[in-house]
Amino acid sequence: MKRGVRSGNNLVCSLEVHTVTRKPMSWHDNLEEPADARFLNLIHHAAQGPRKKYPETQTENQEVGWYLEPLVNPERHDRRLNHFRVCSDIILYKAKMWGFREDDRHK
Repeated sequence: MKRGVRSGNNLVCSLEVHTVTRKPMSWHDNLEEPADARFLNLIHHAAQGPRKKYPETQTENQEVGWYLEPLVNPERHDRRLNHFRVCSDIILYKAKMWGFREDDRHK
């Protein structure tokens, strides 16, 4: 790739620019280098989740999922908190009626 350096309206000189990339099959690019313990510890610390890195939340958004224990003990038999699906005659009738409507659309 050739690039020219401009001075005003005139081209002063023509420089060749070469990009230096790693070659995967080159022996000098694949030499094993000694591991830096401080750098590895820094990388491993950064890869941990926020609950393992910090004793308390660092942002407001982390507070949403920080504490995993529920505040109220969930009781499955309490009808005020659990609204289970109940089958009655009218629900079965409407489900069958809606099923007929969908069959008519596909014809």
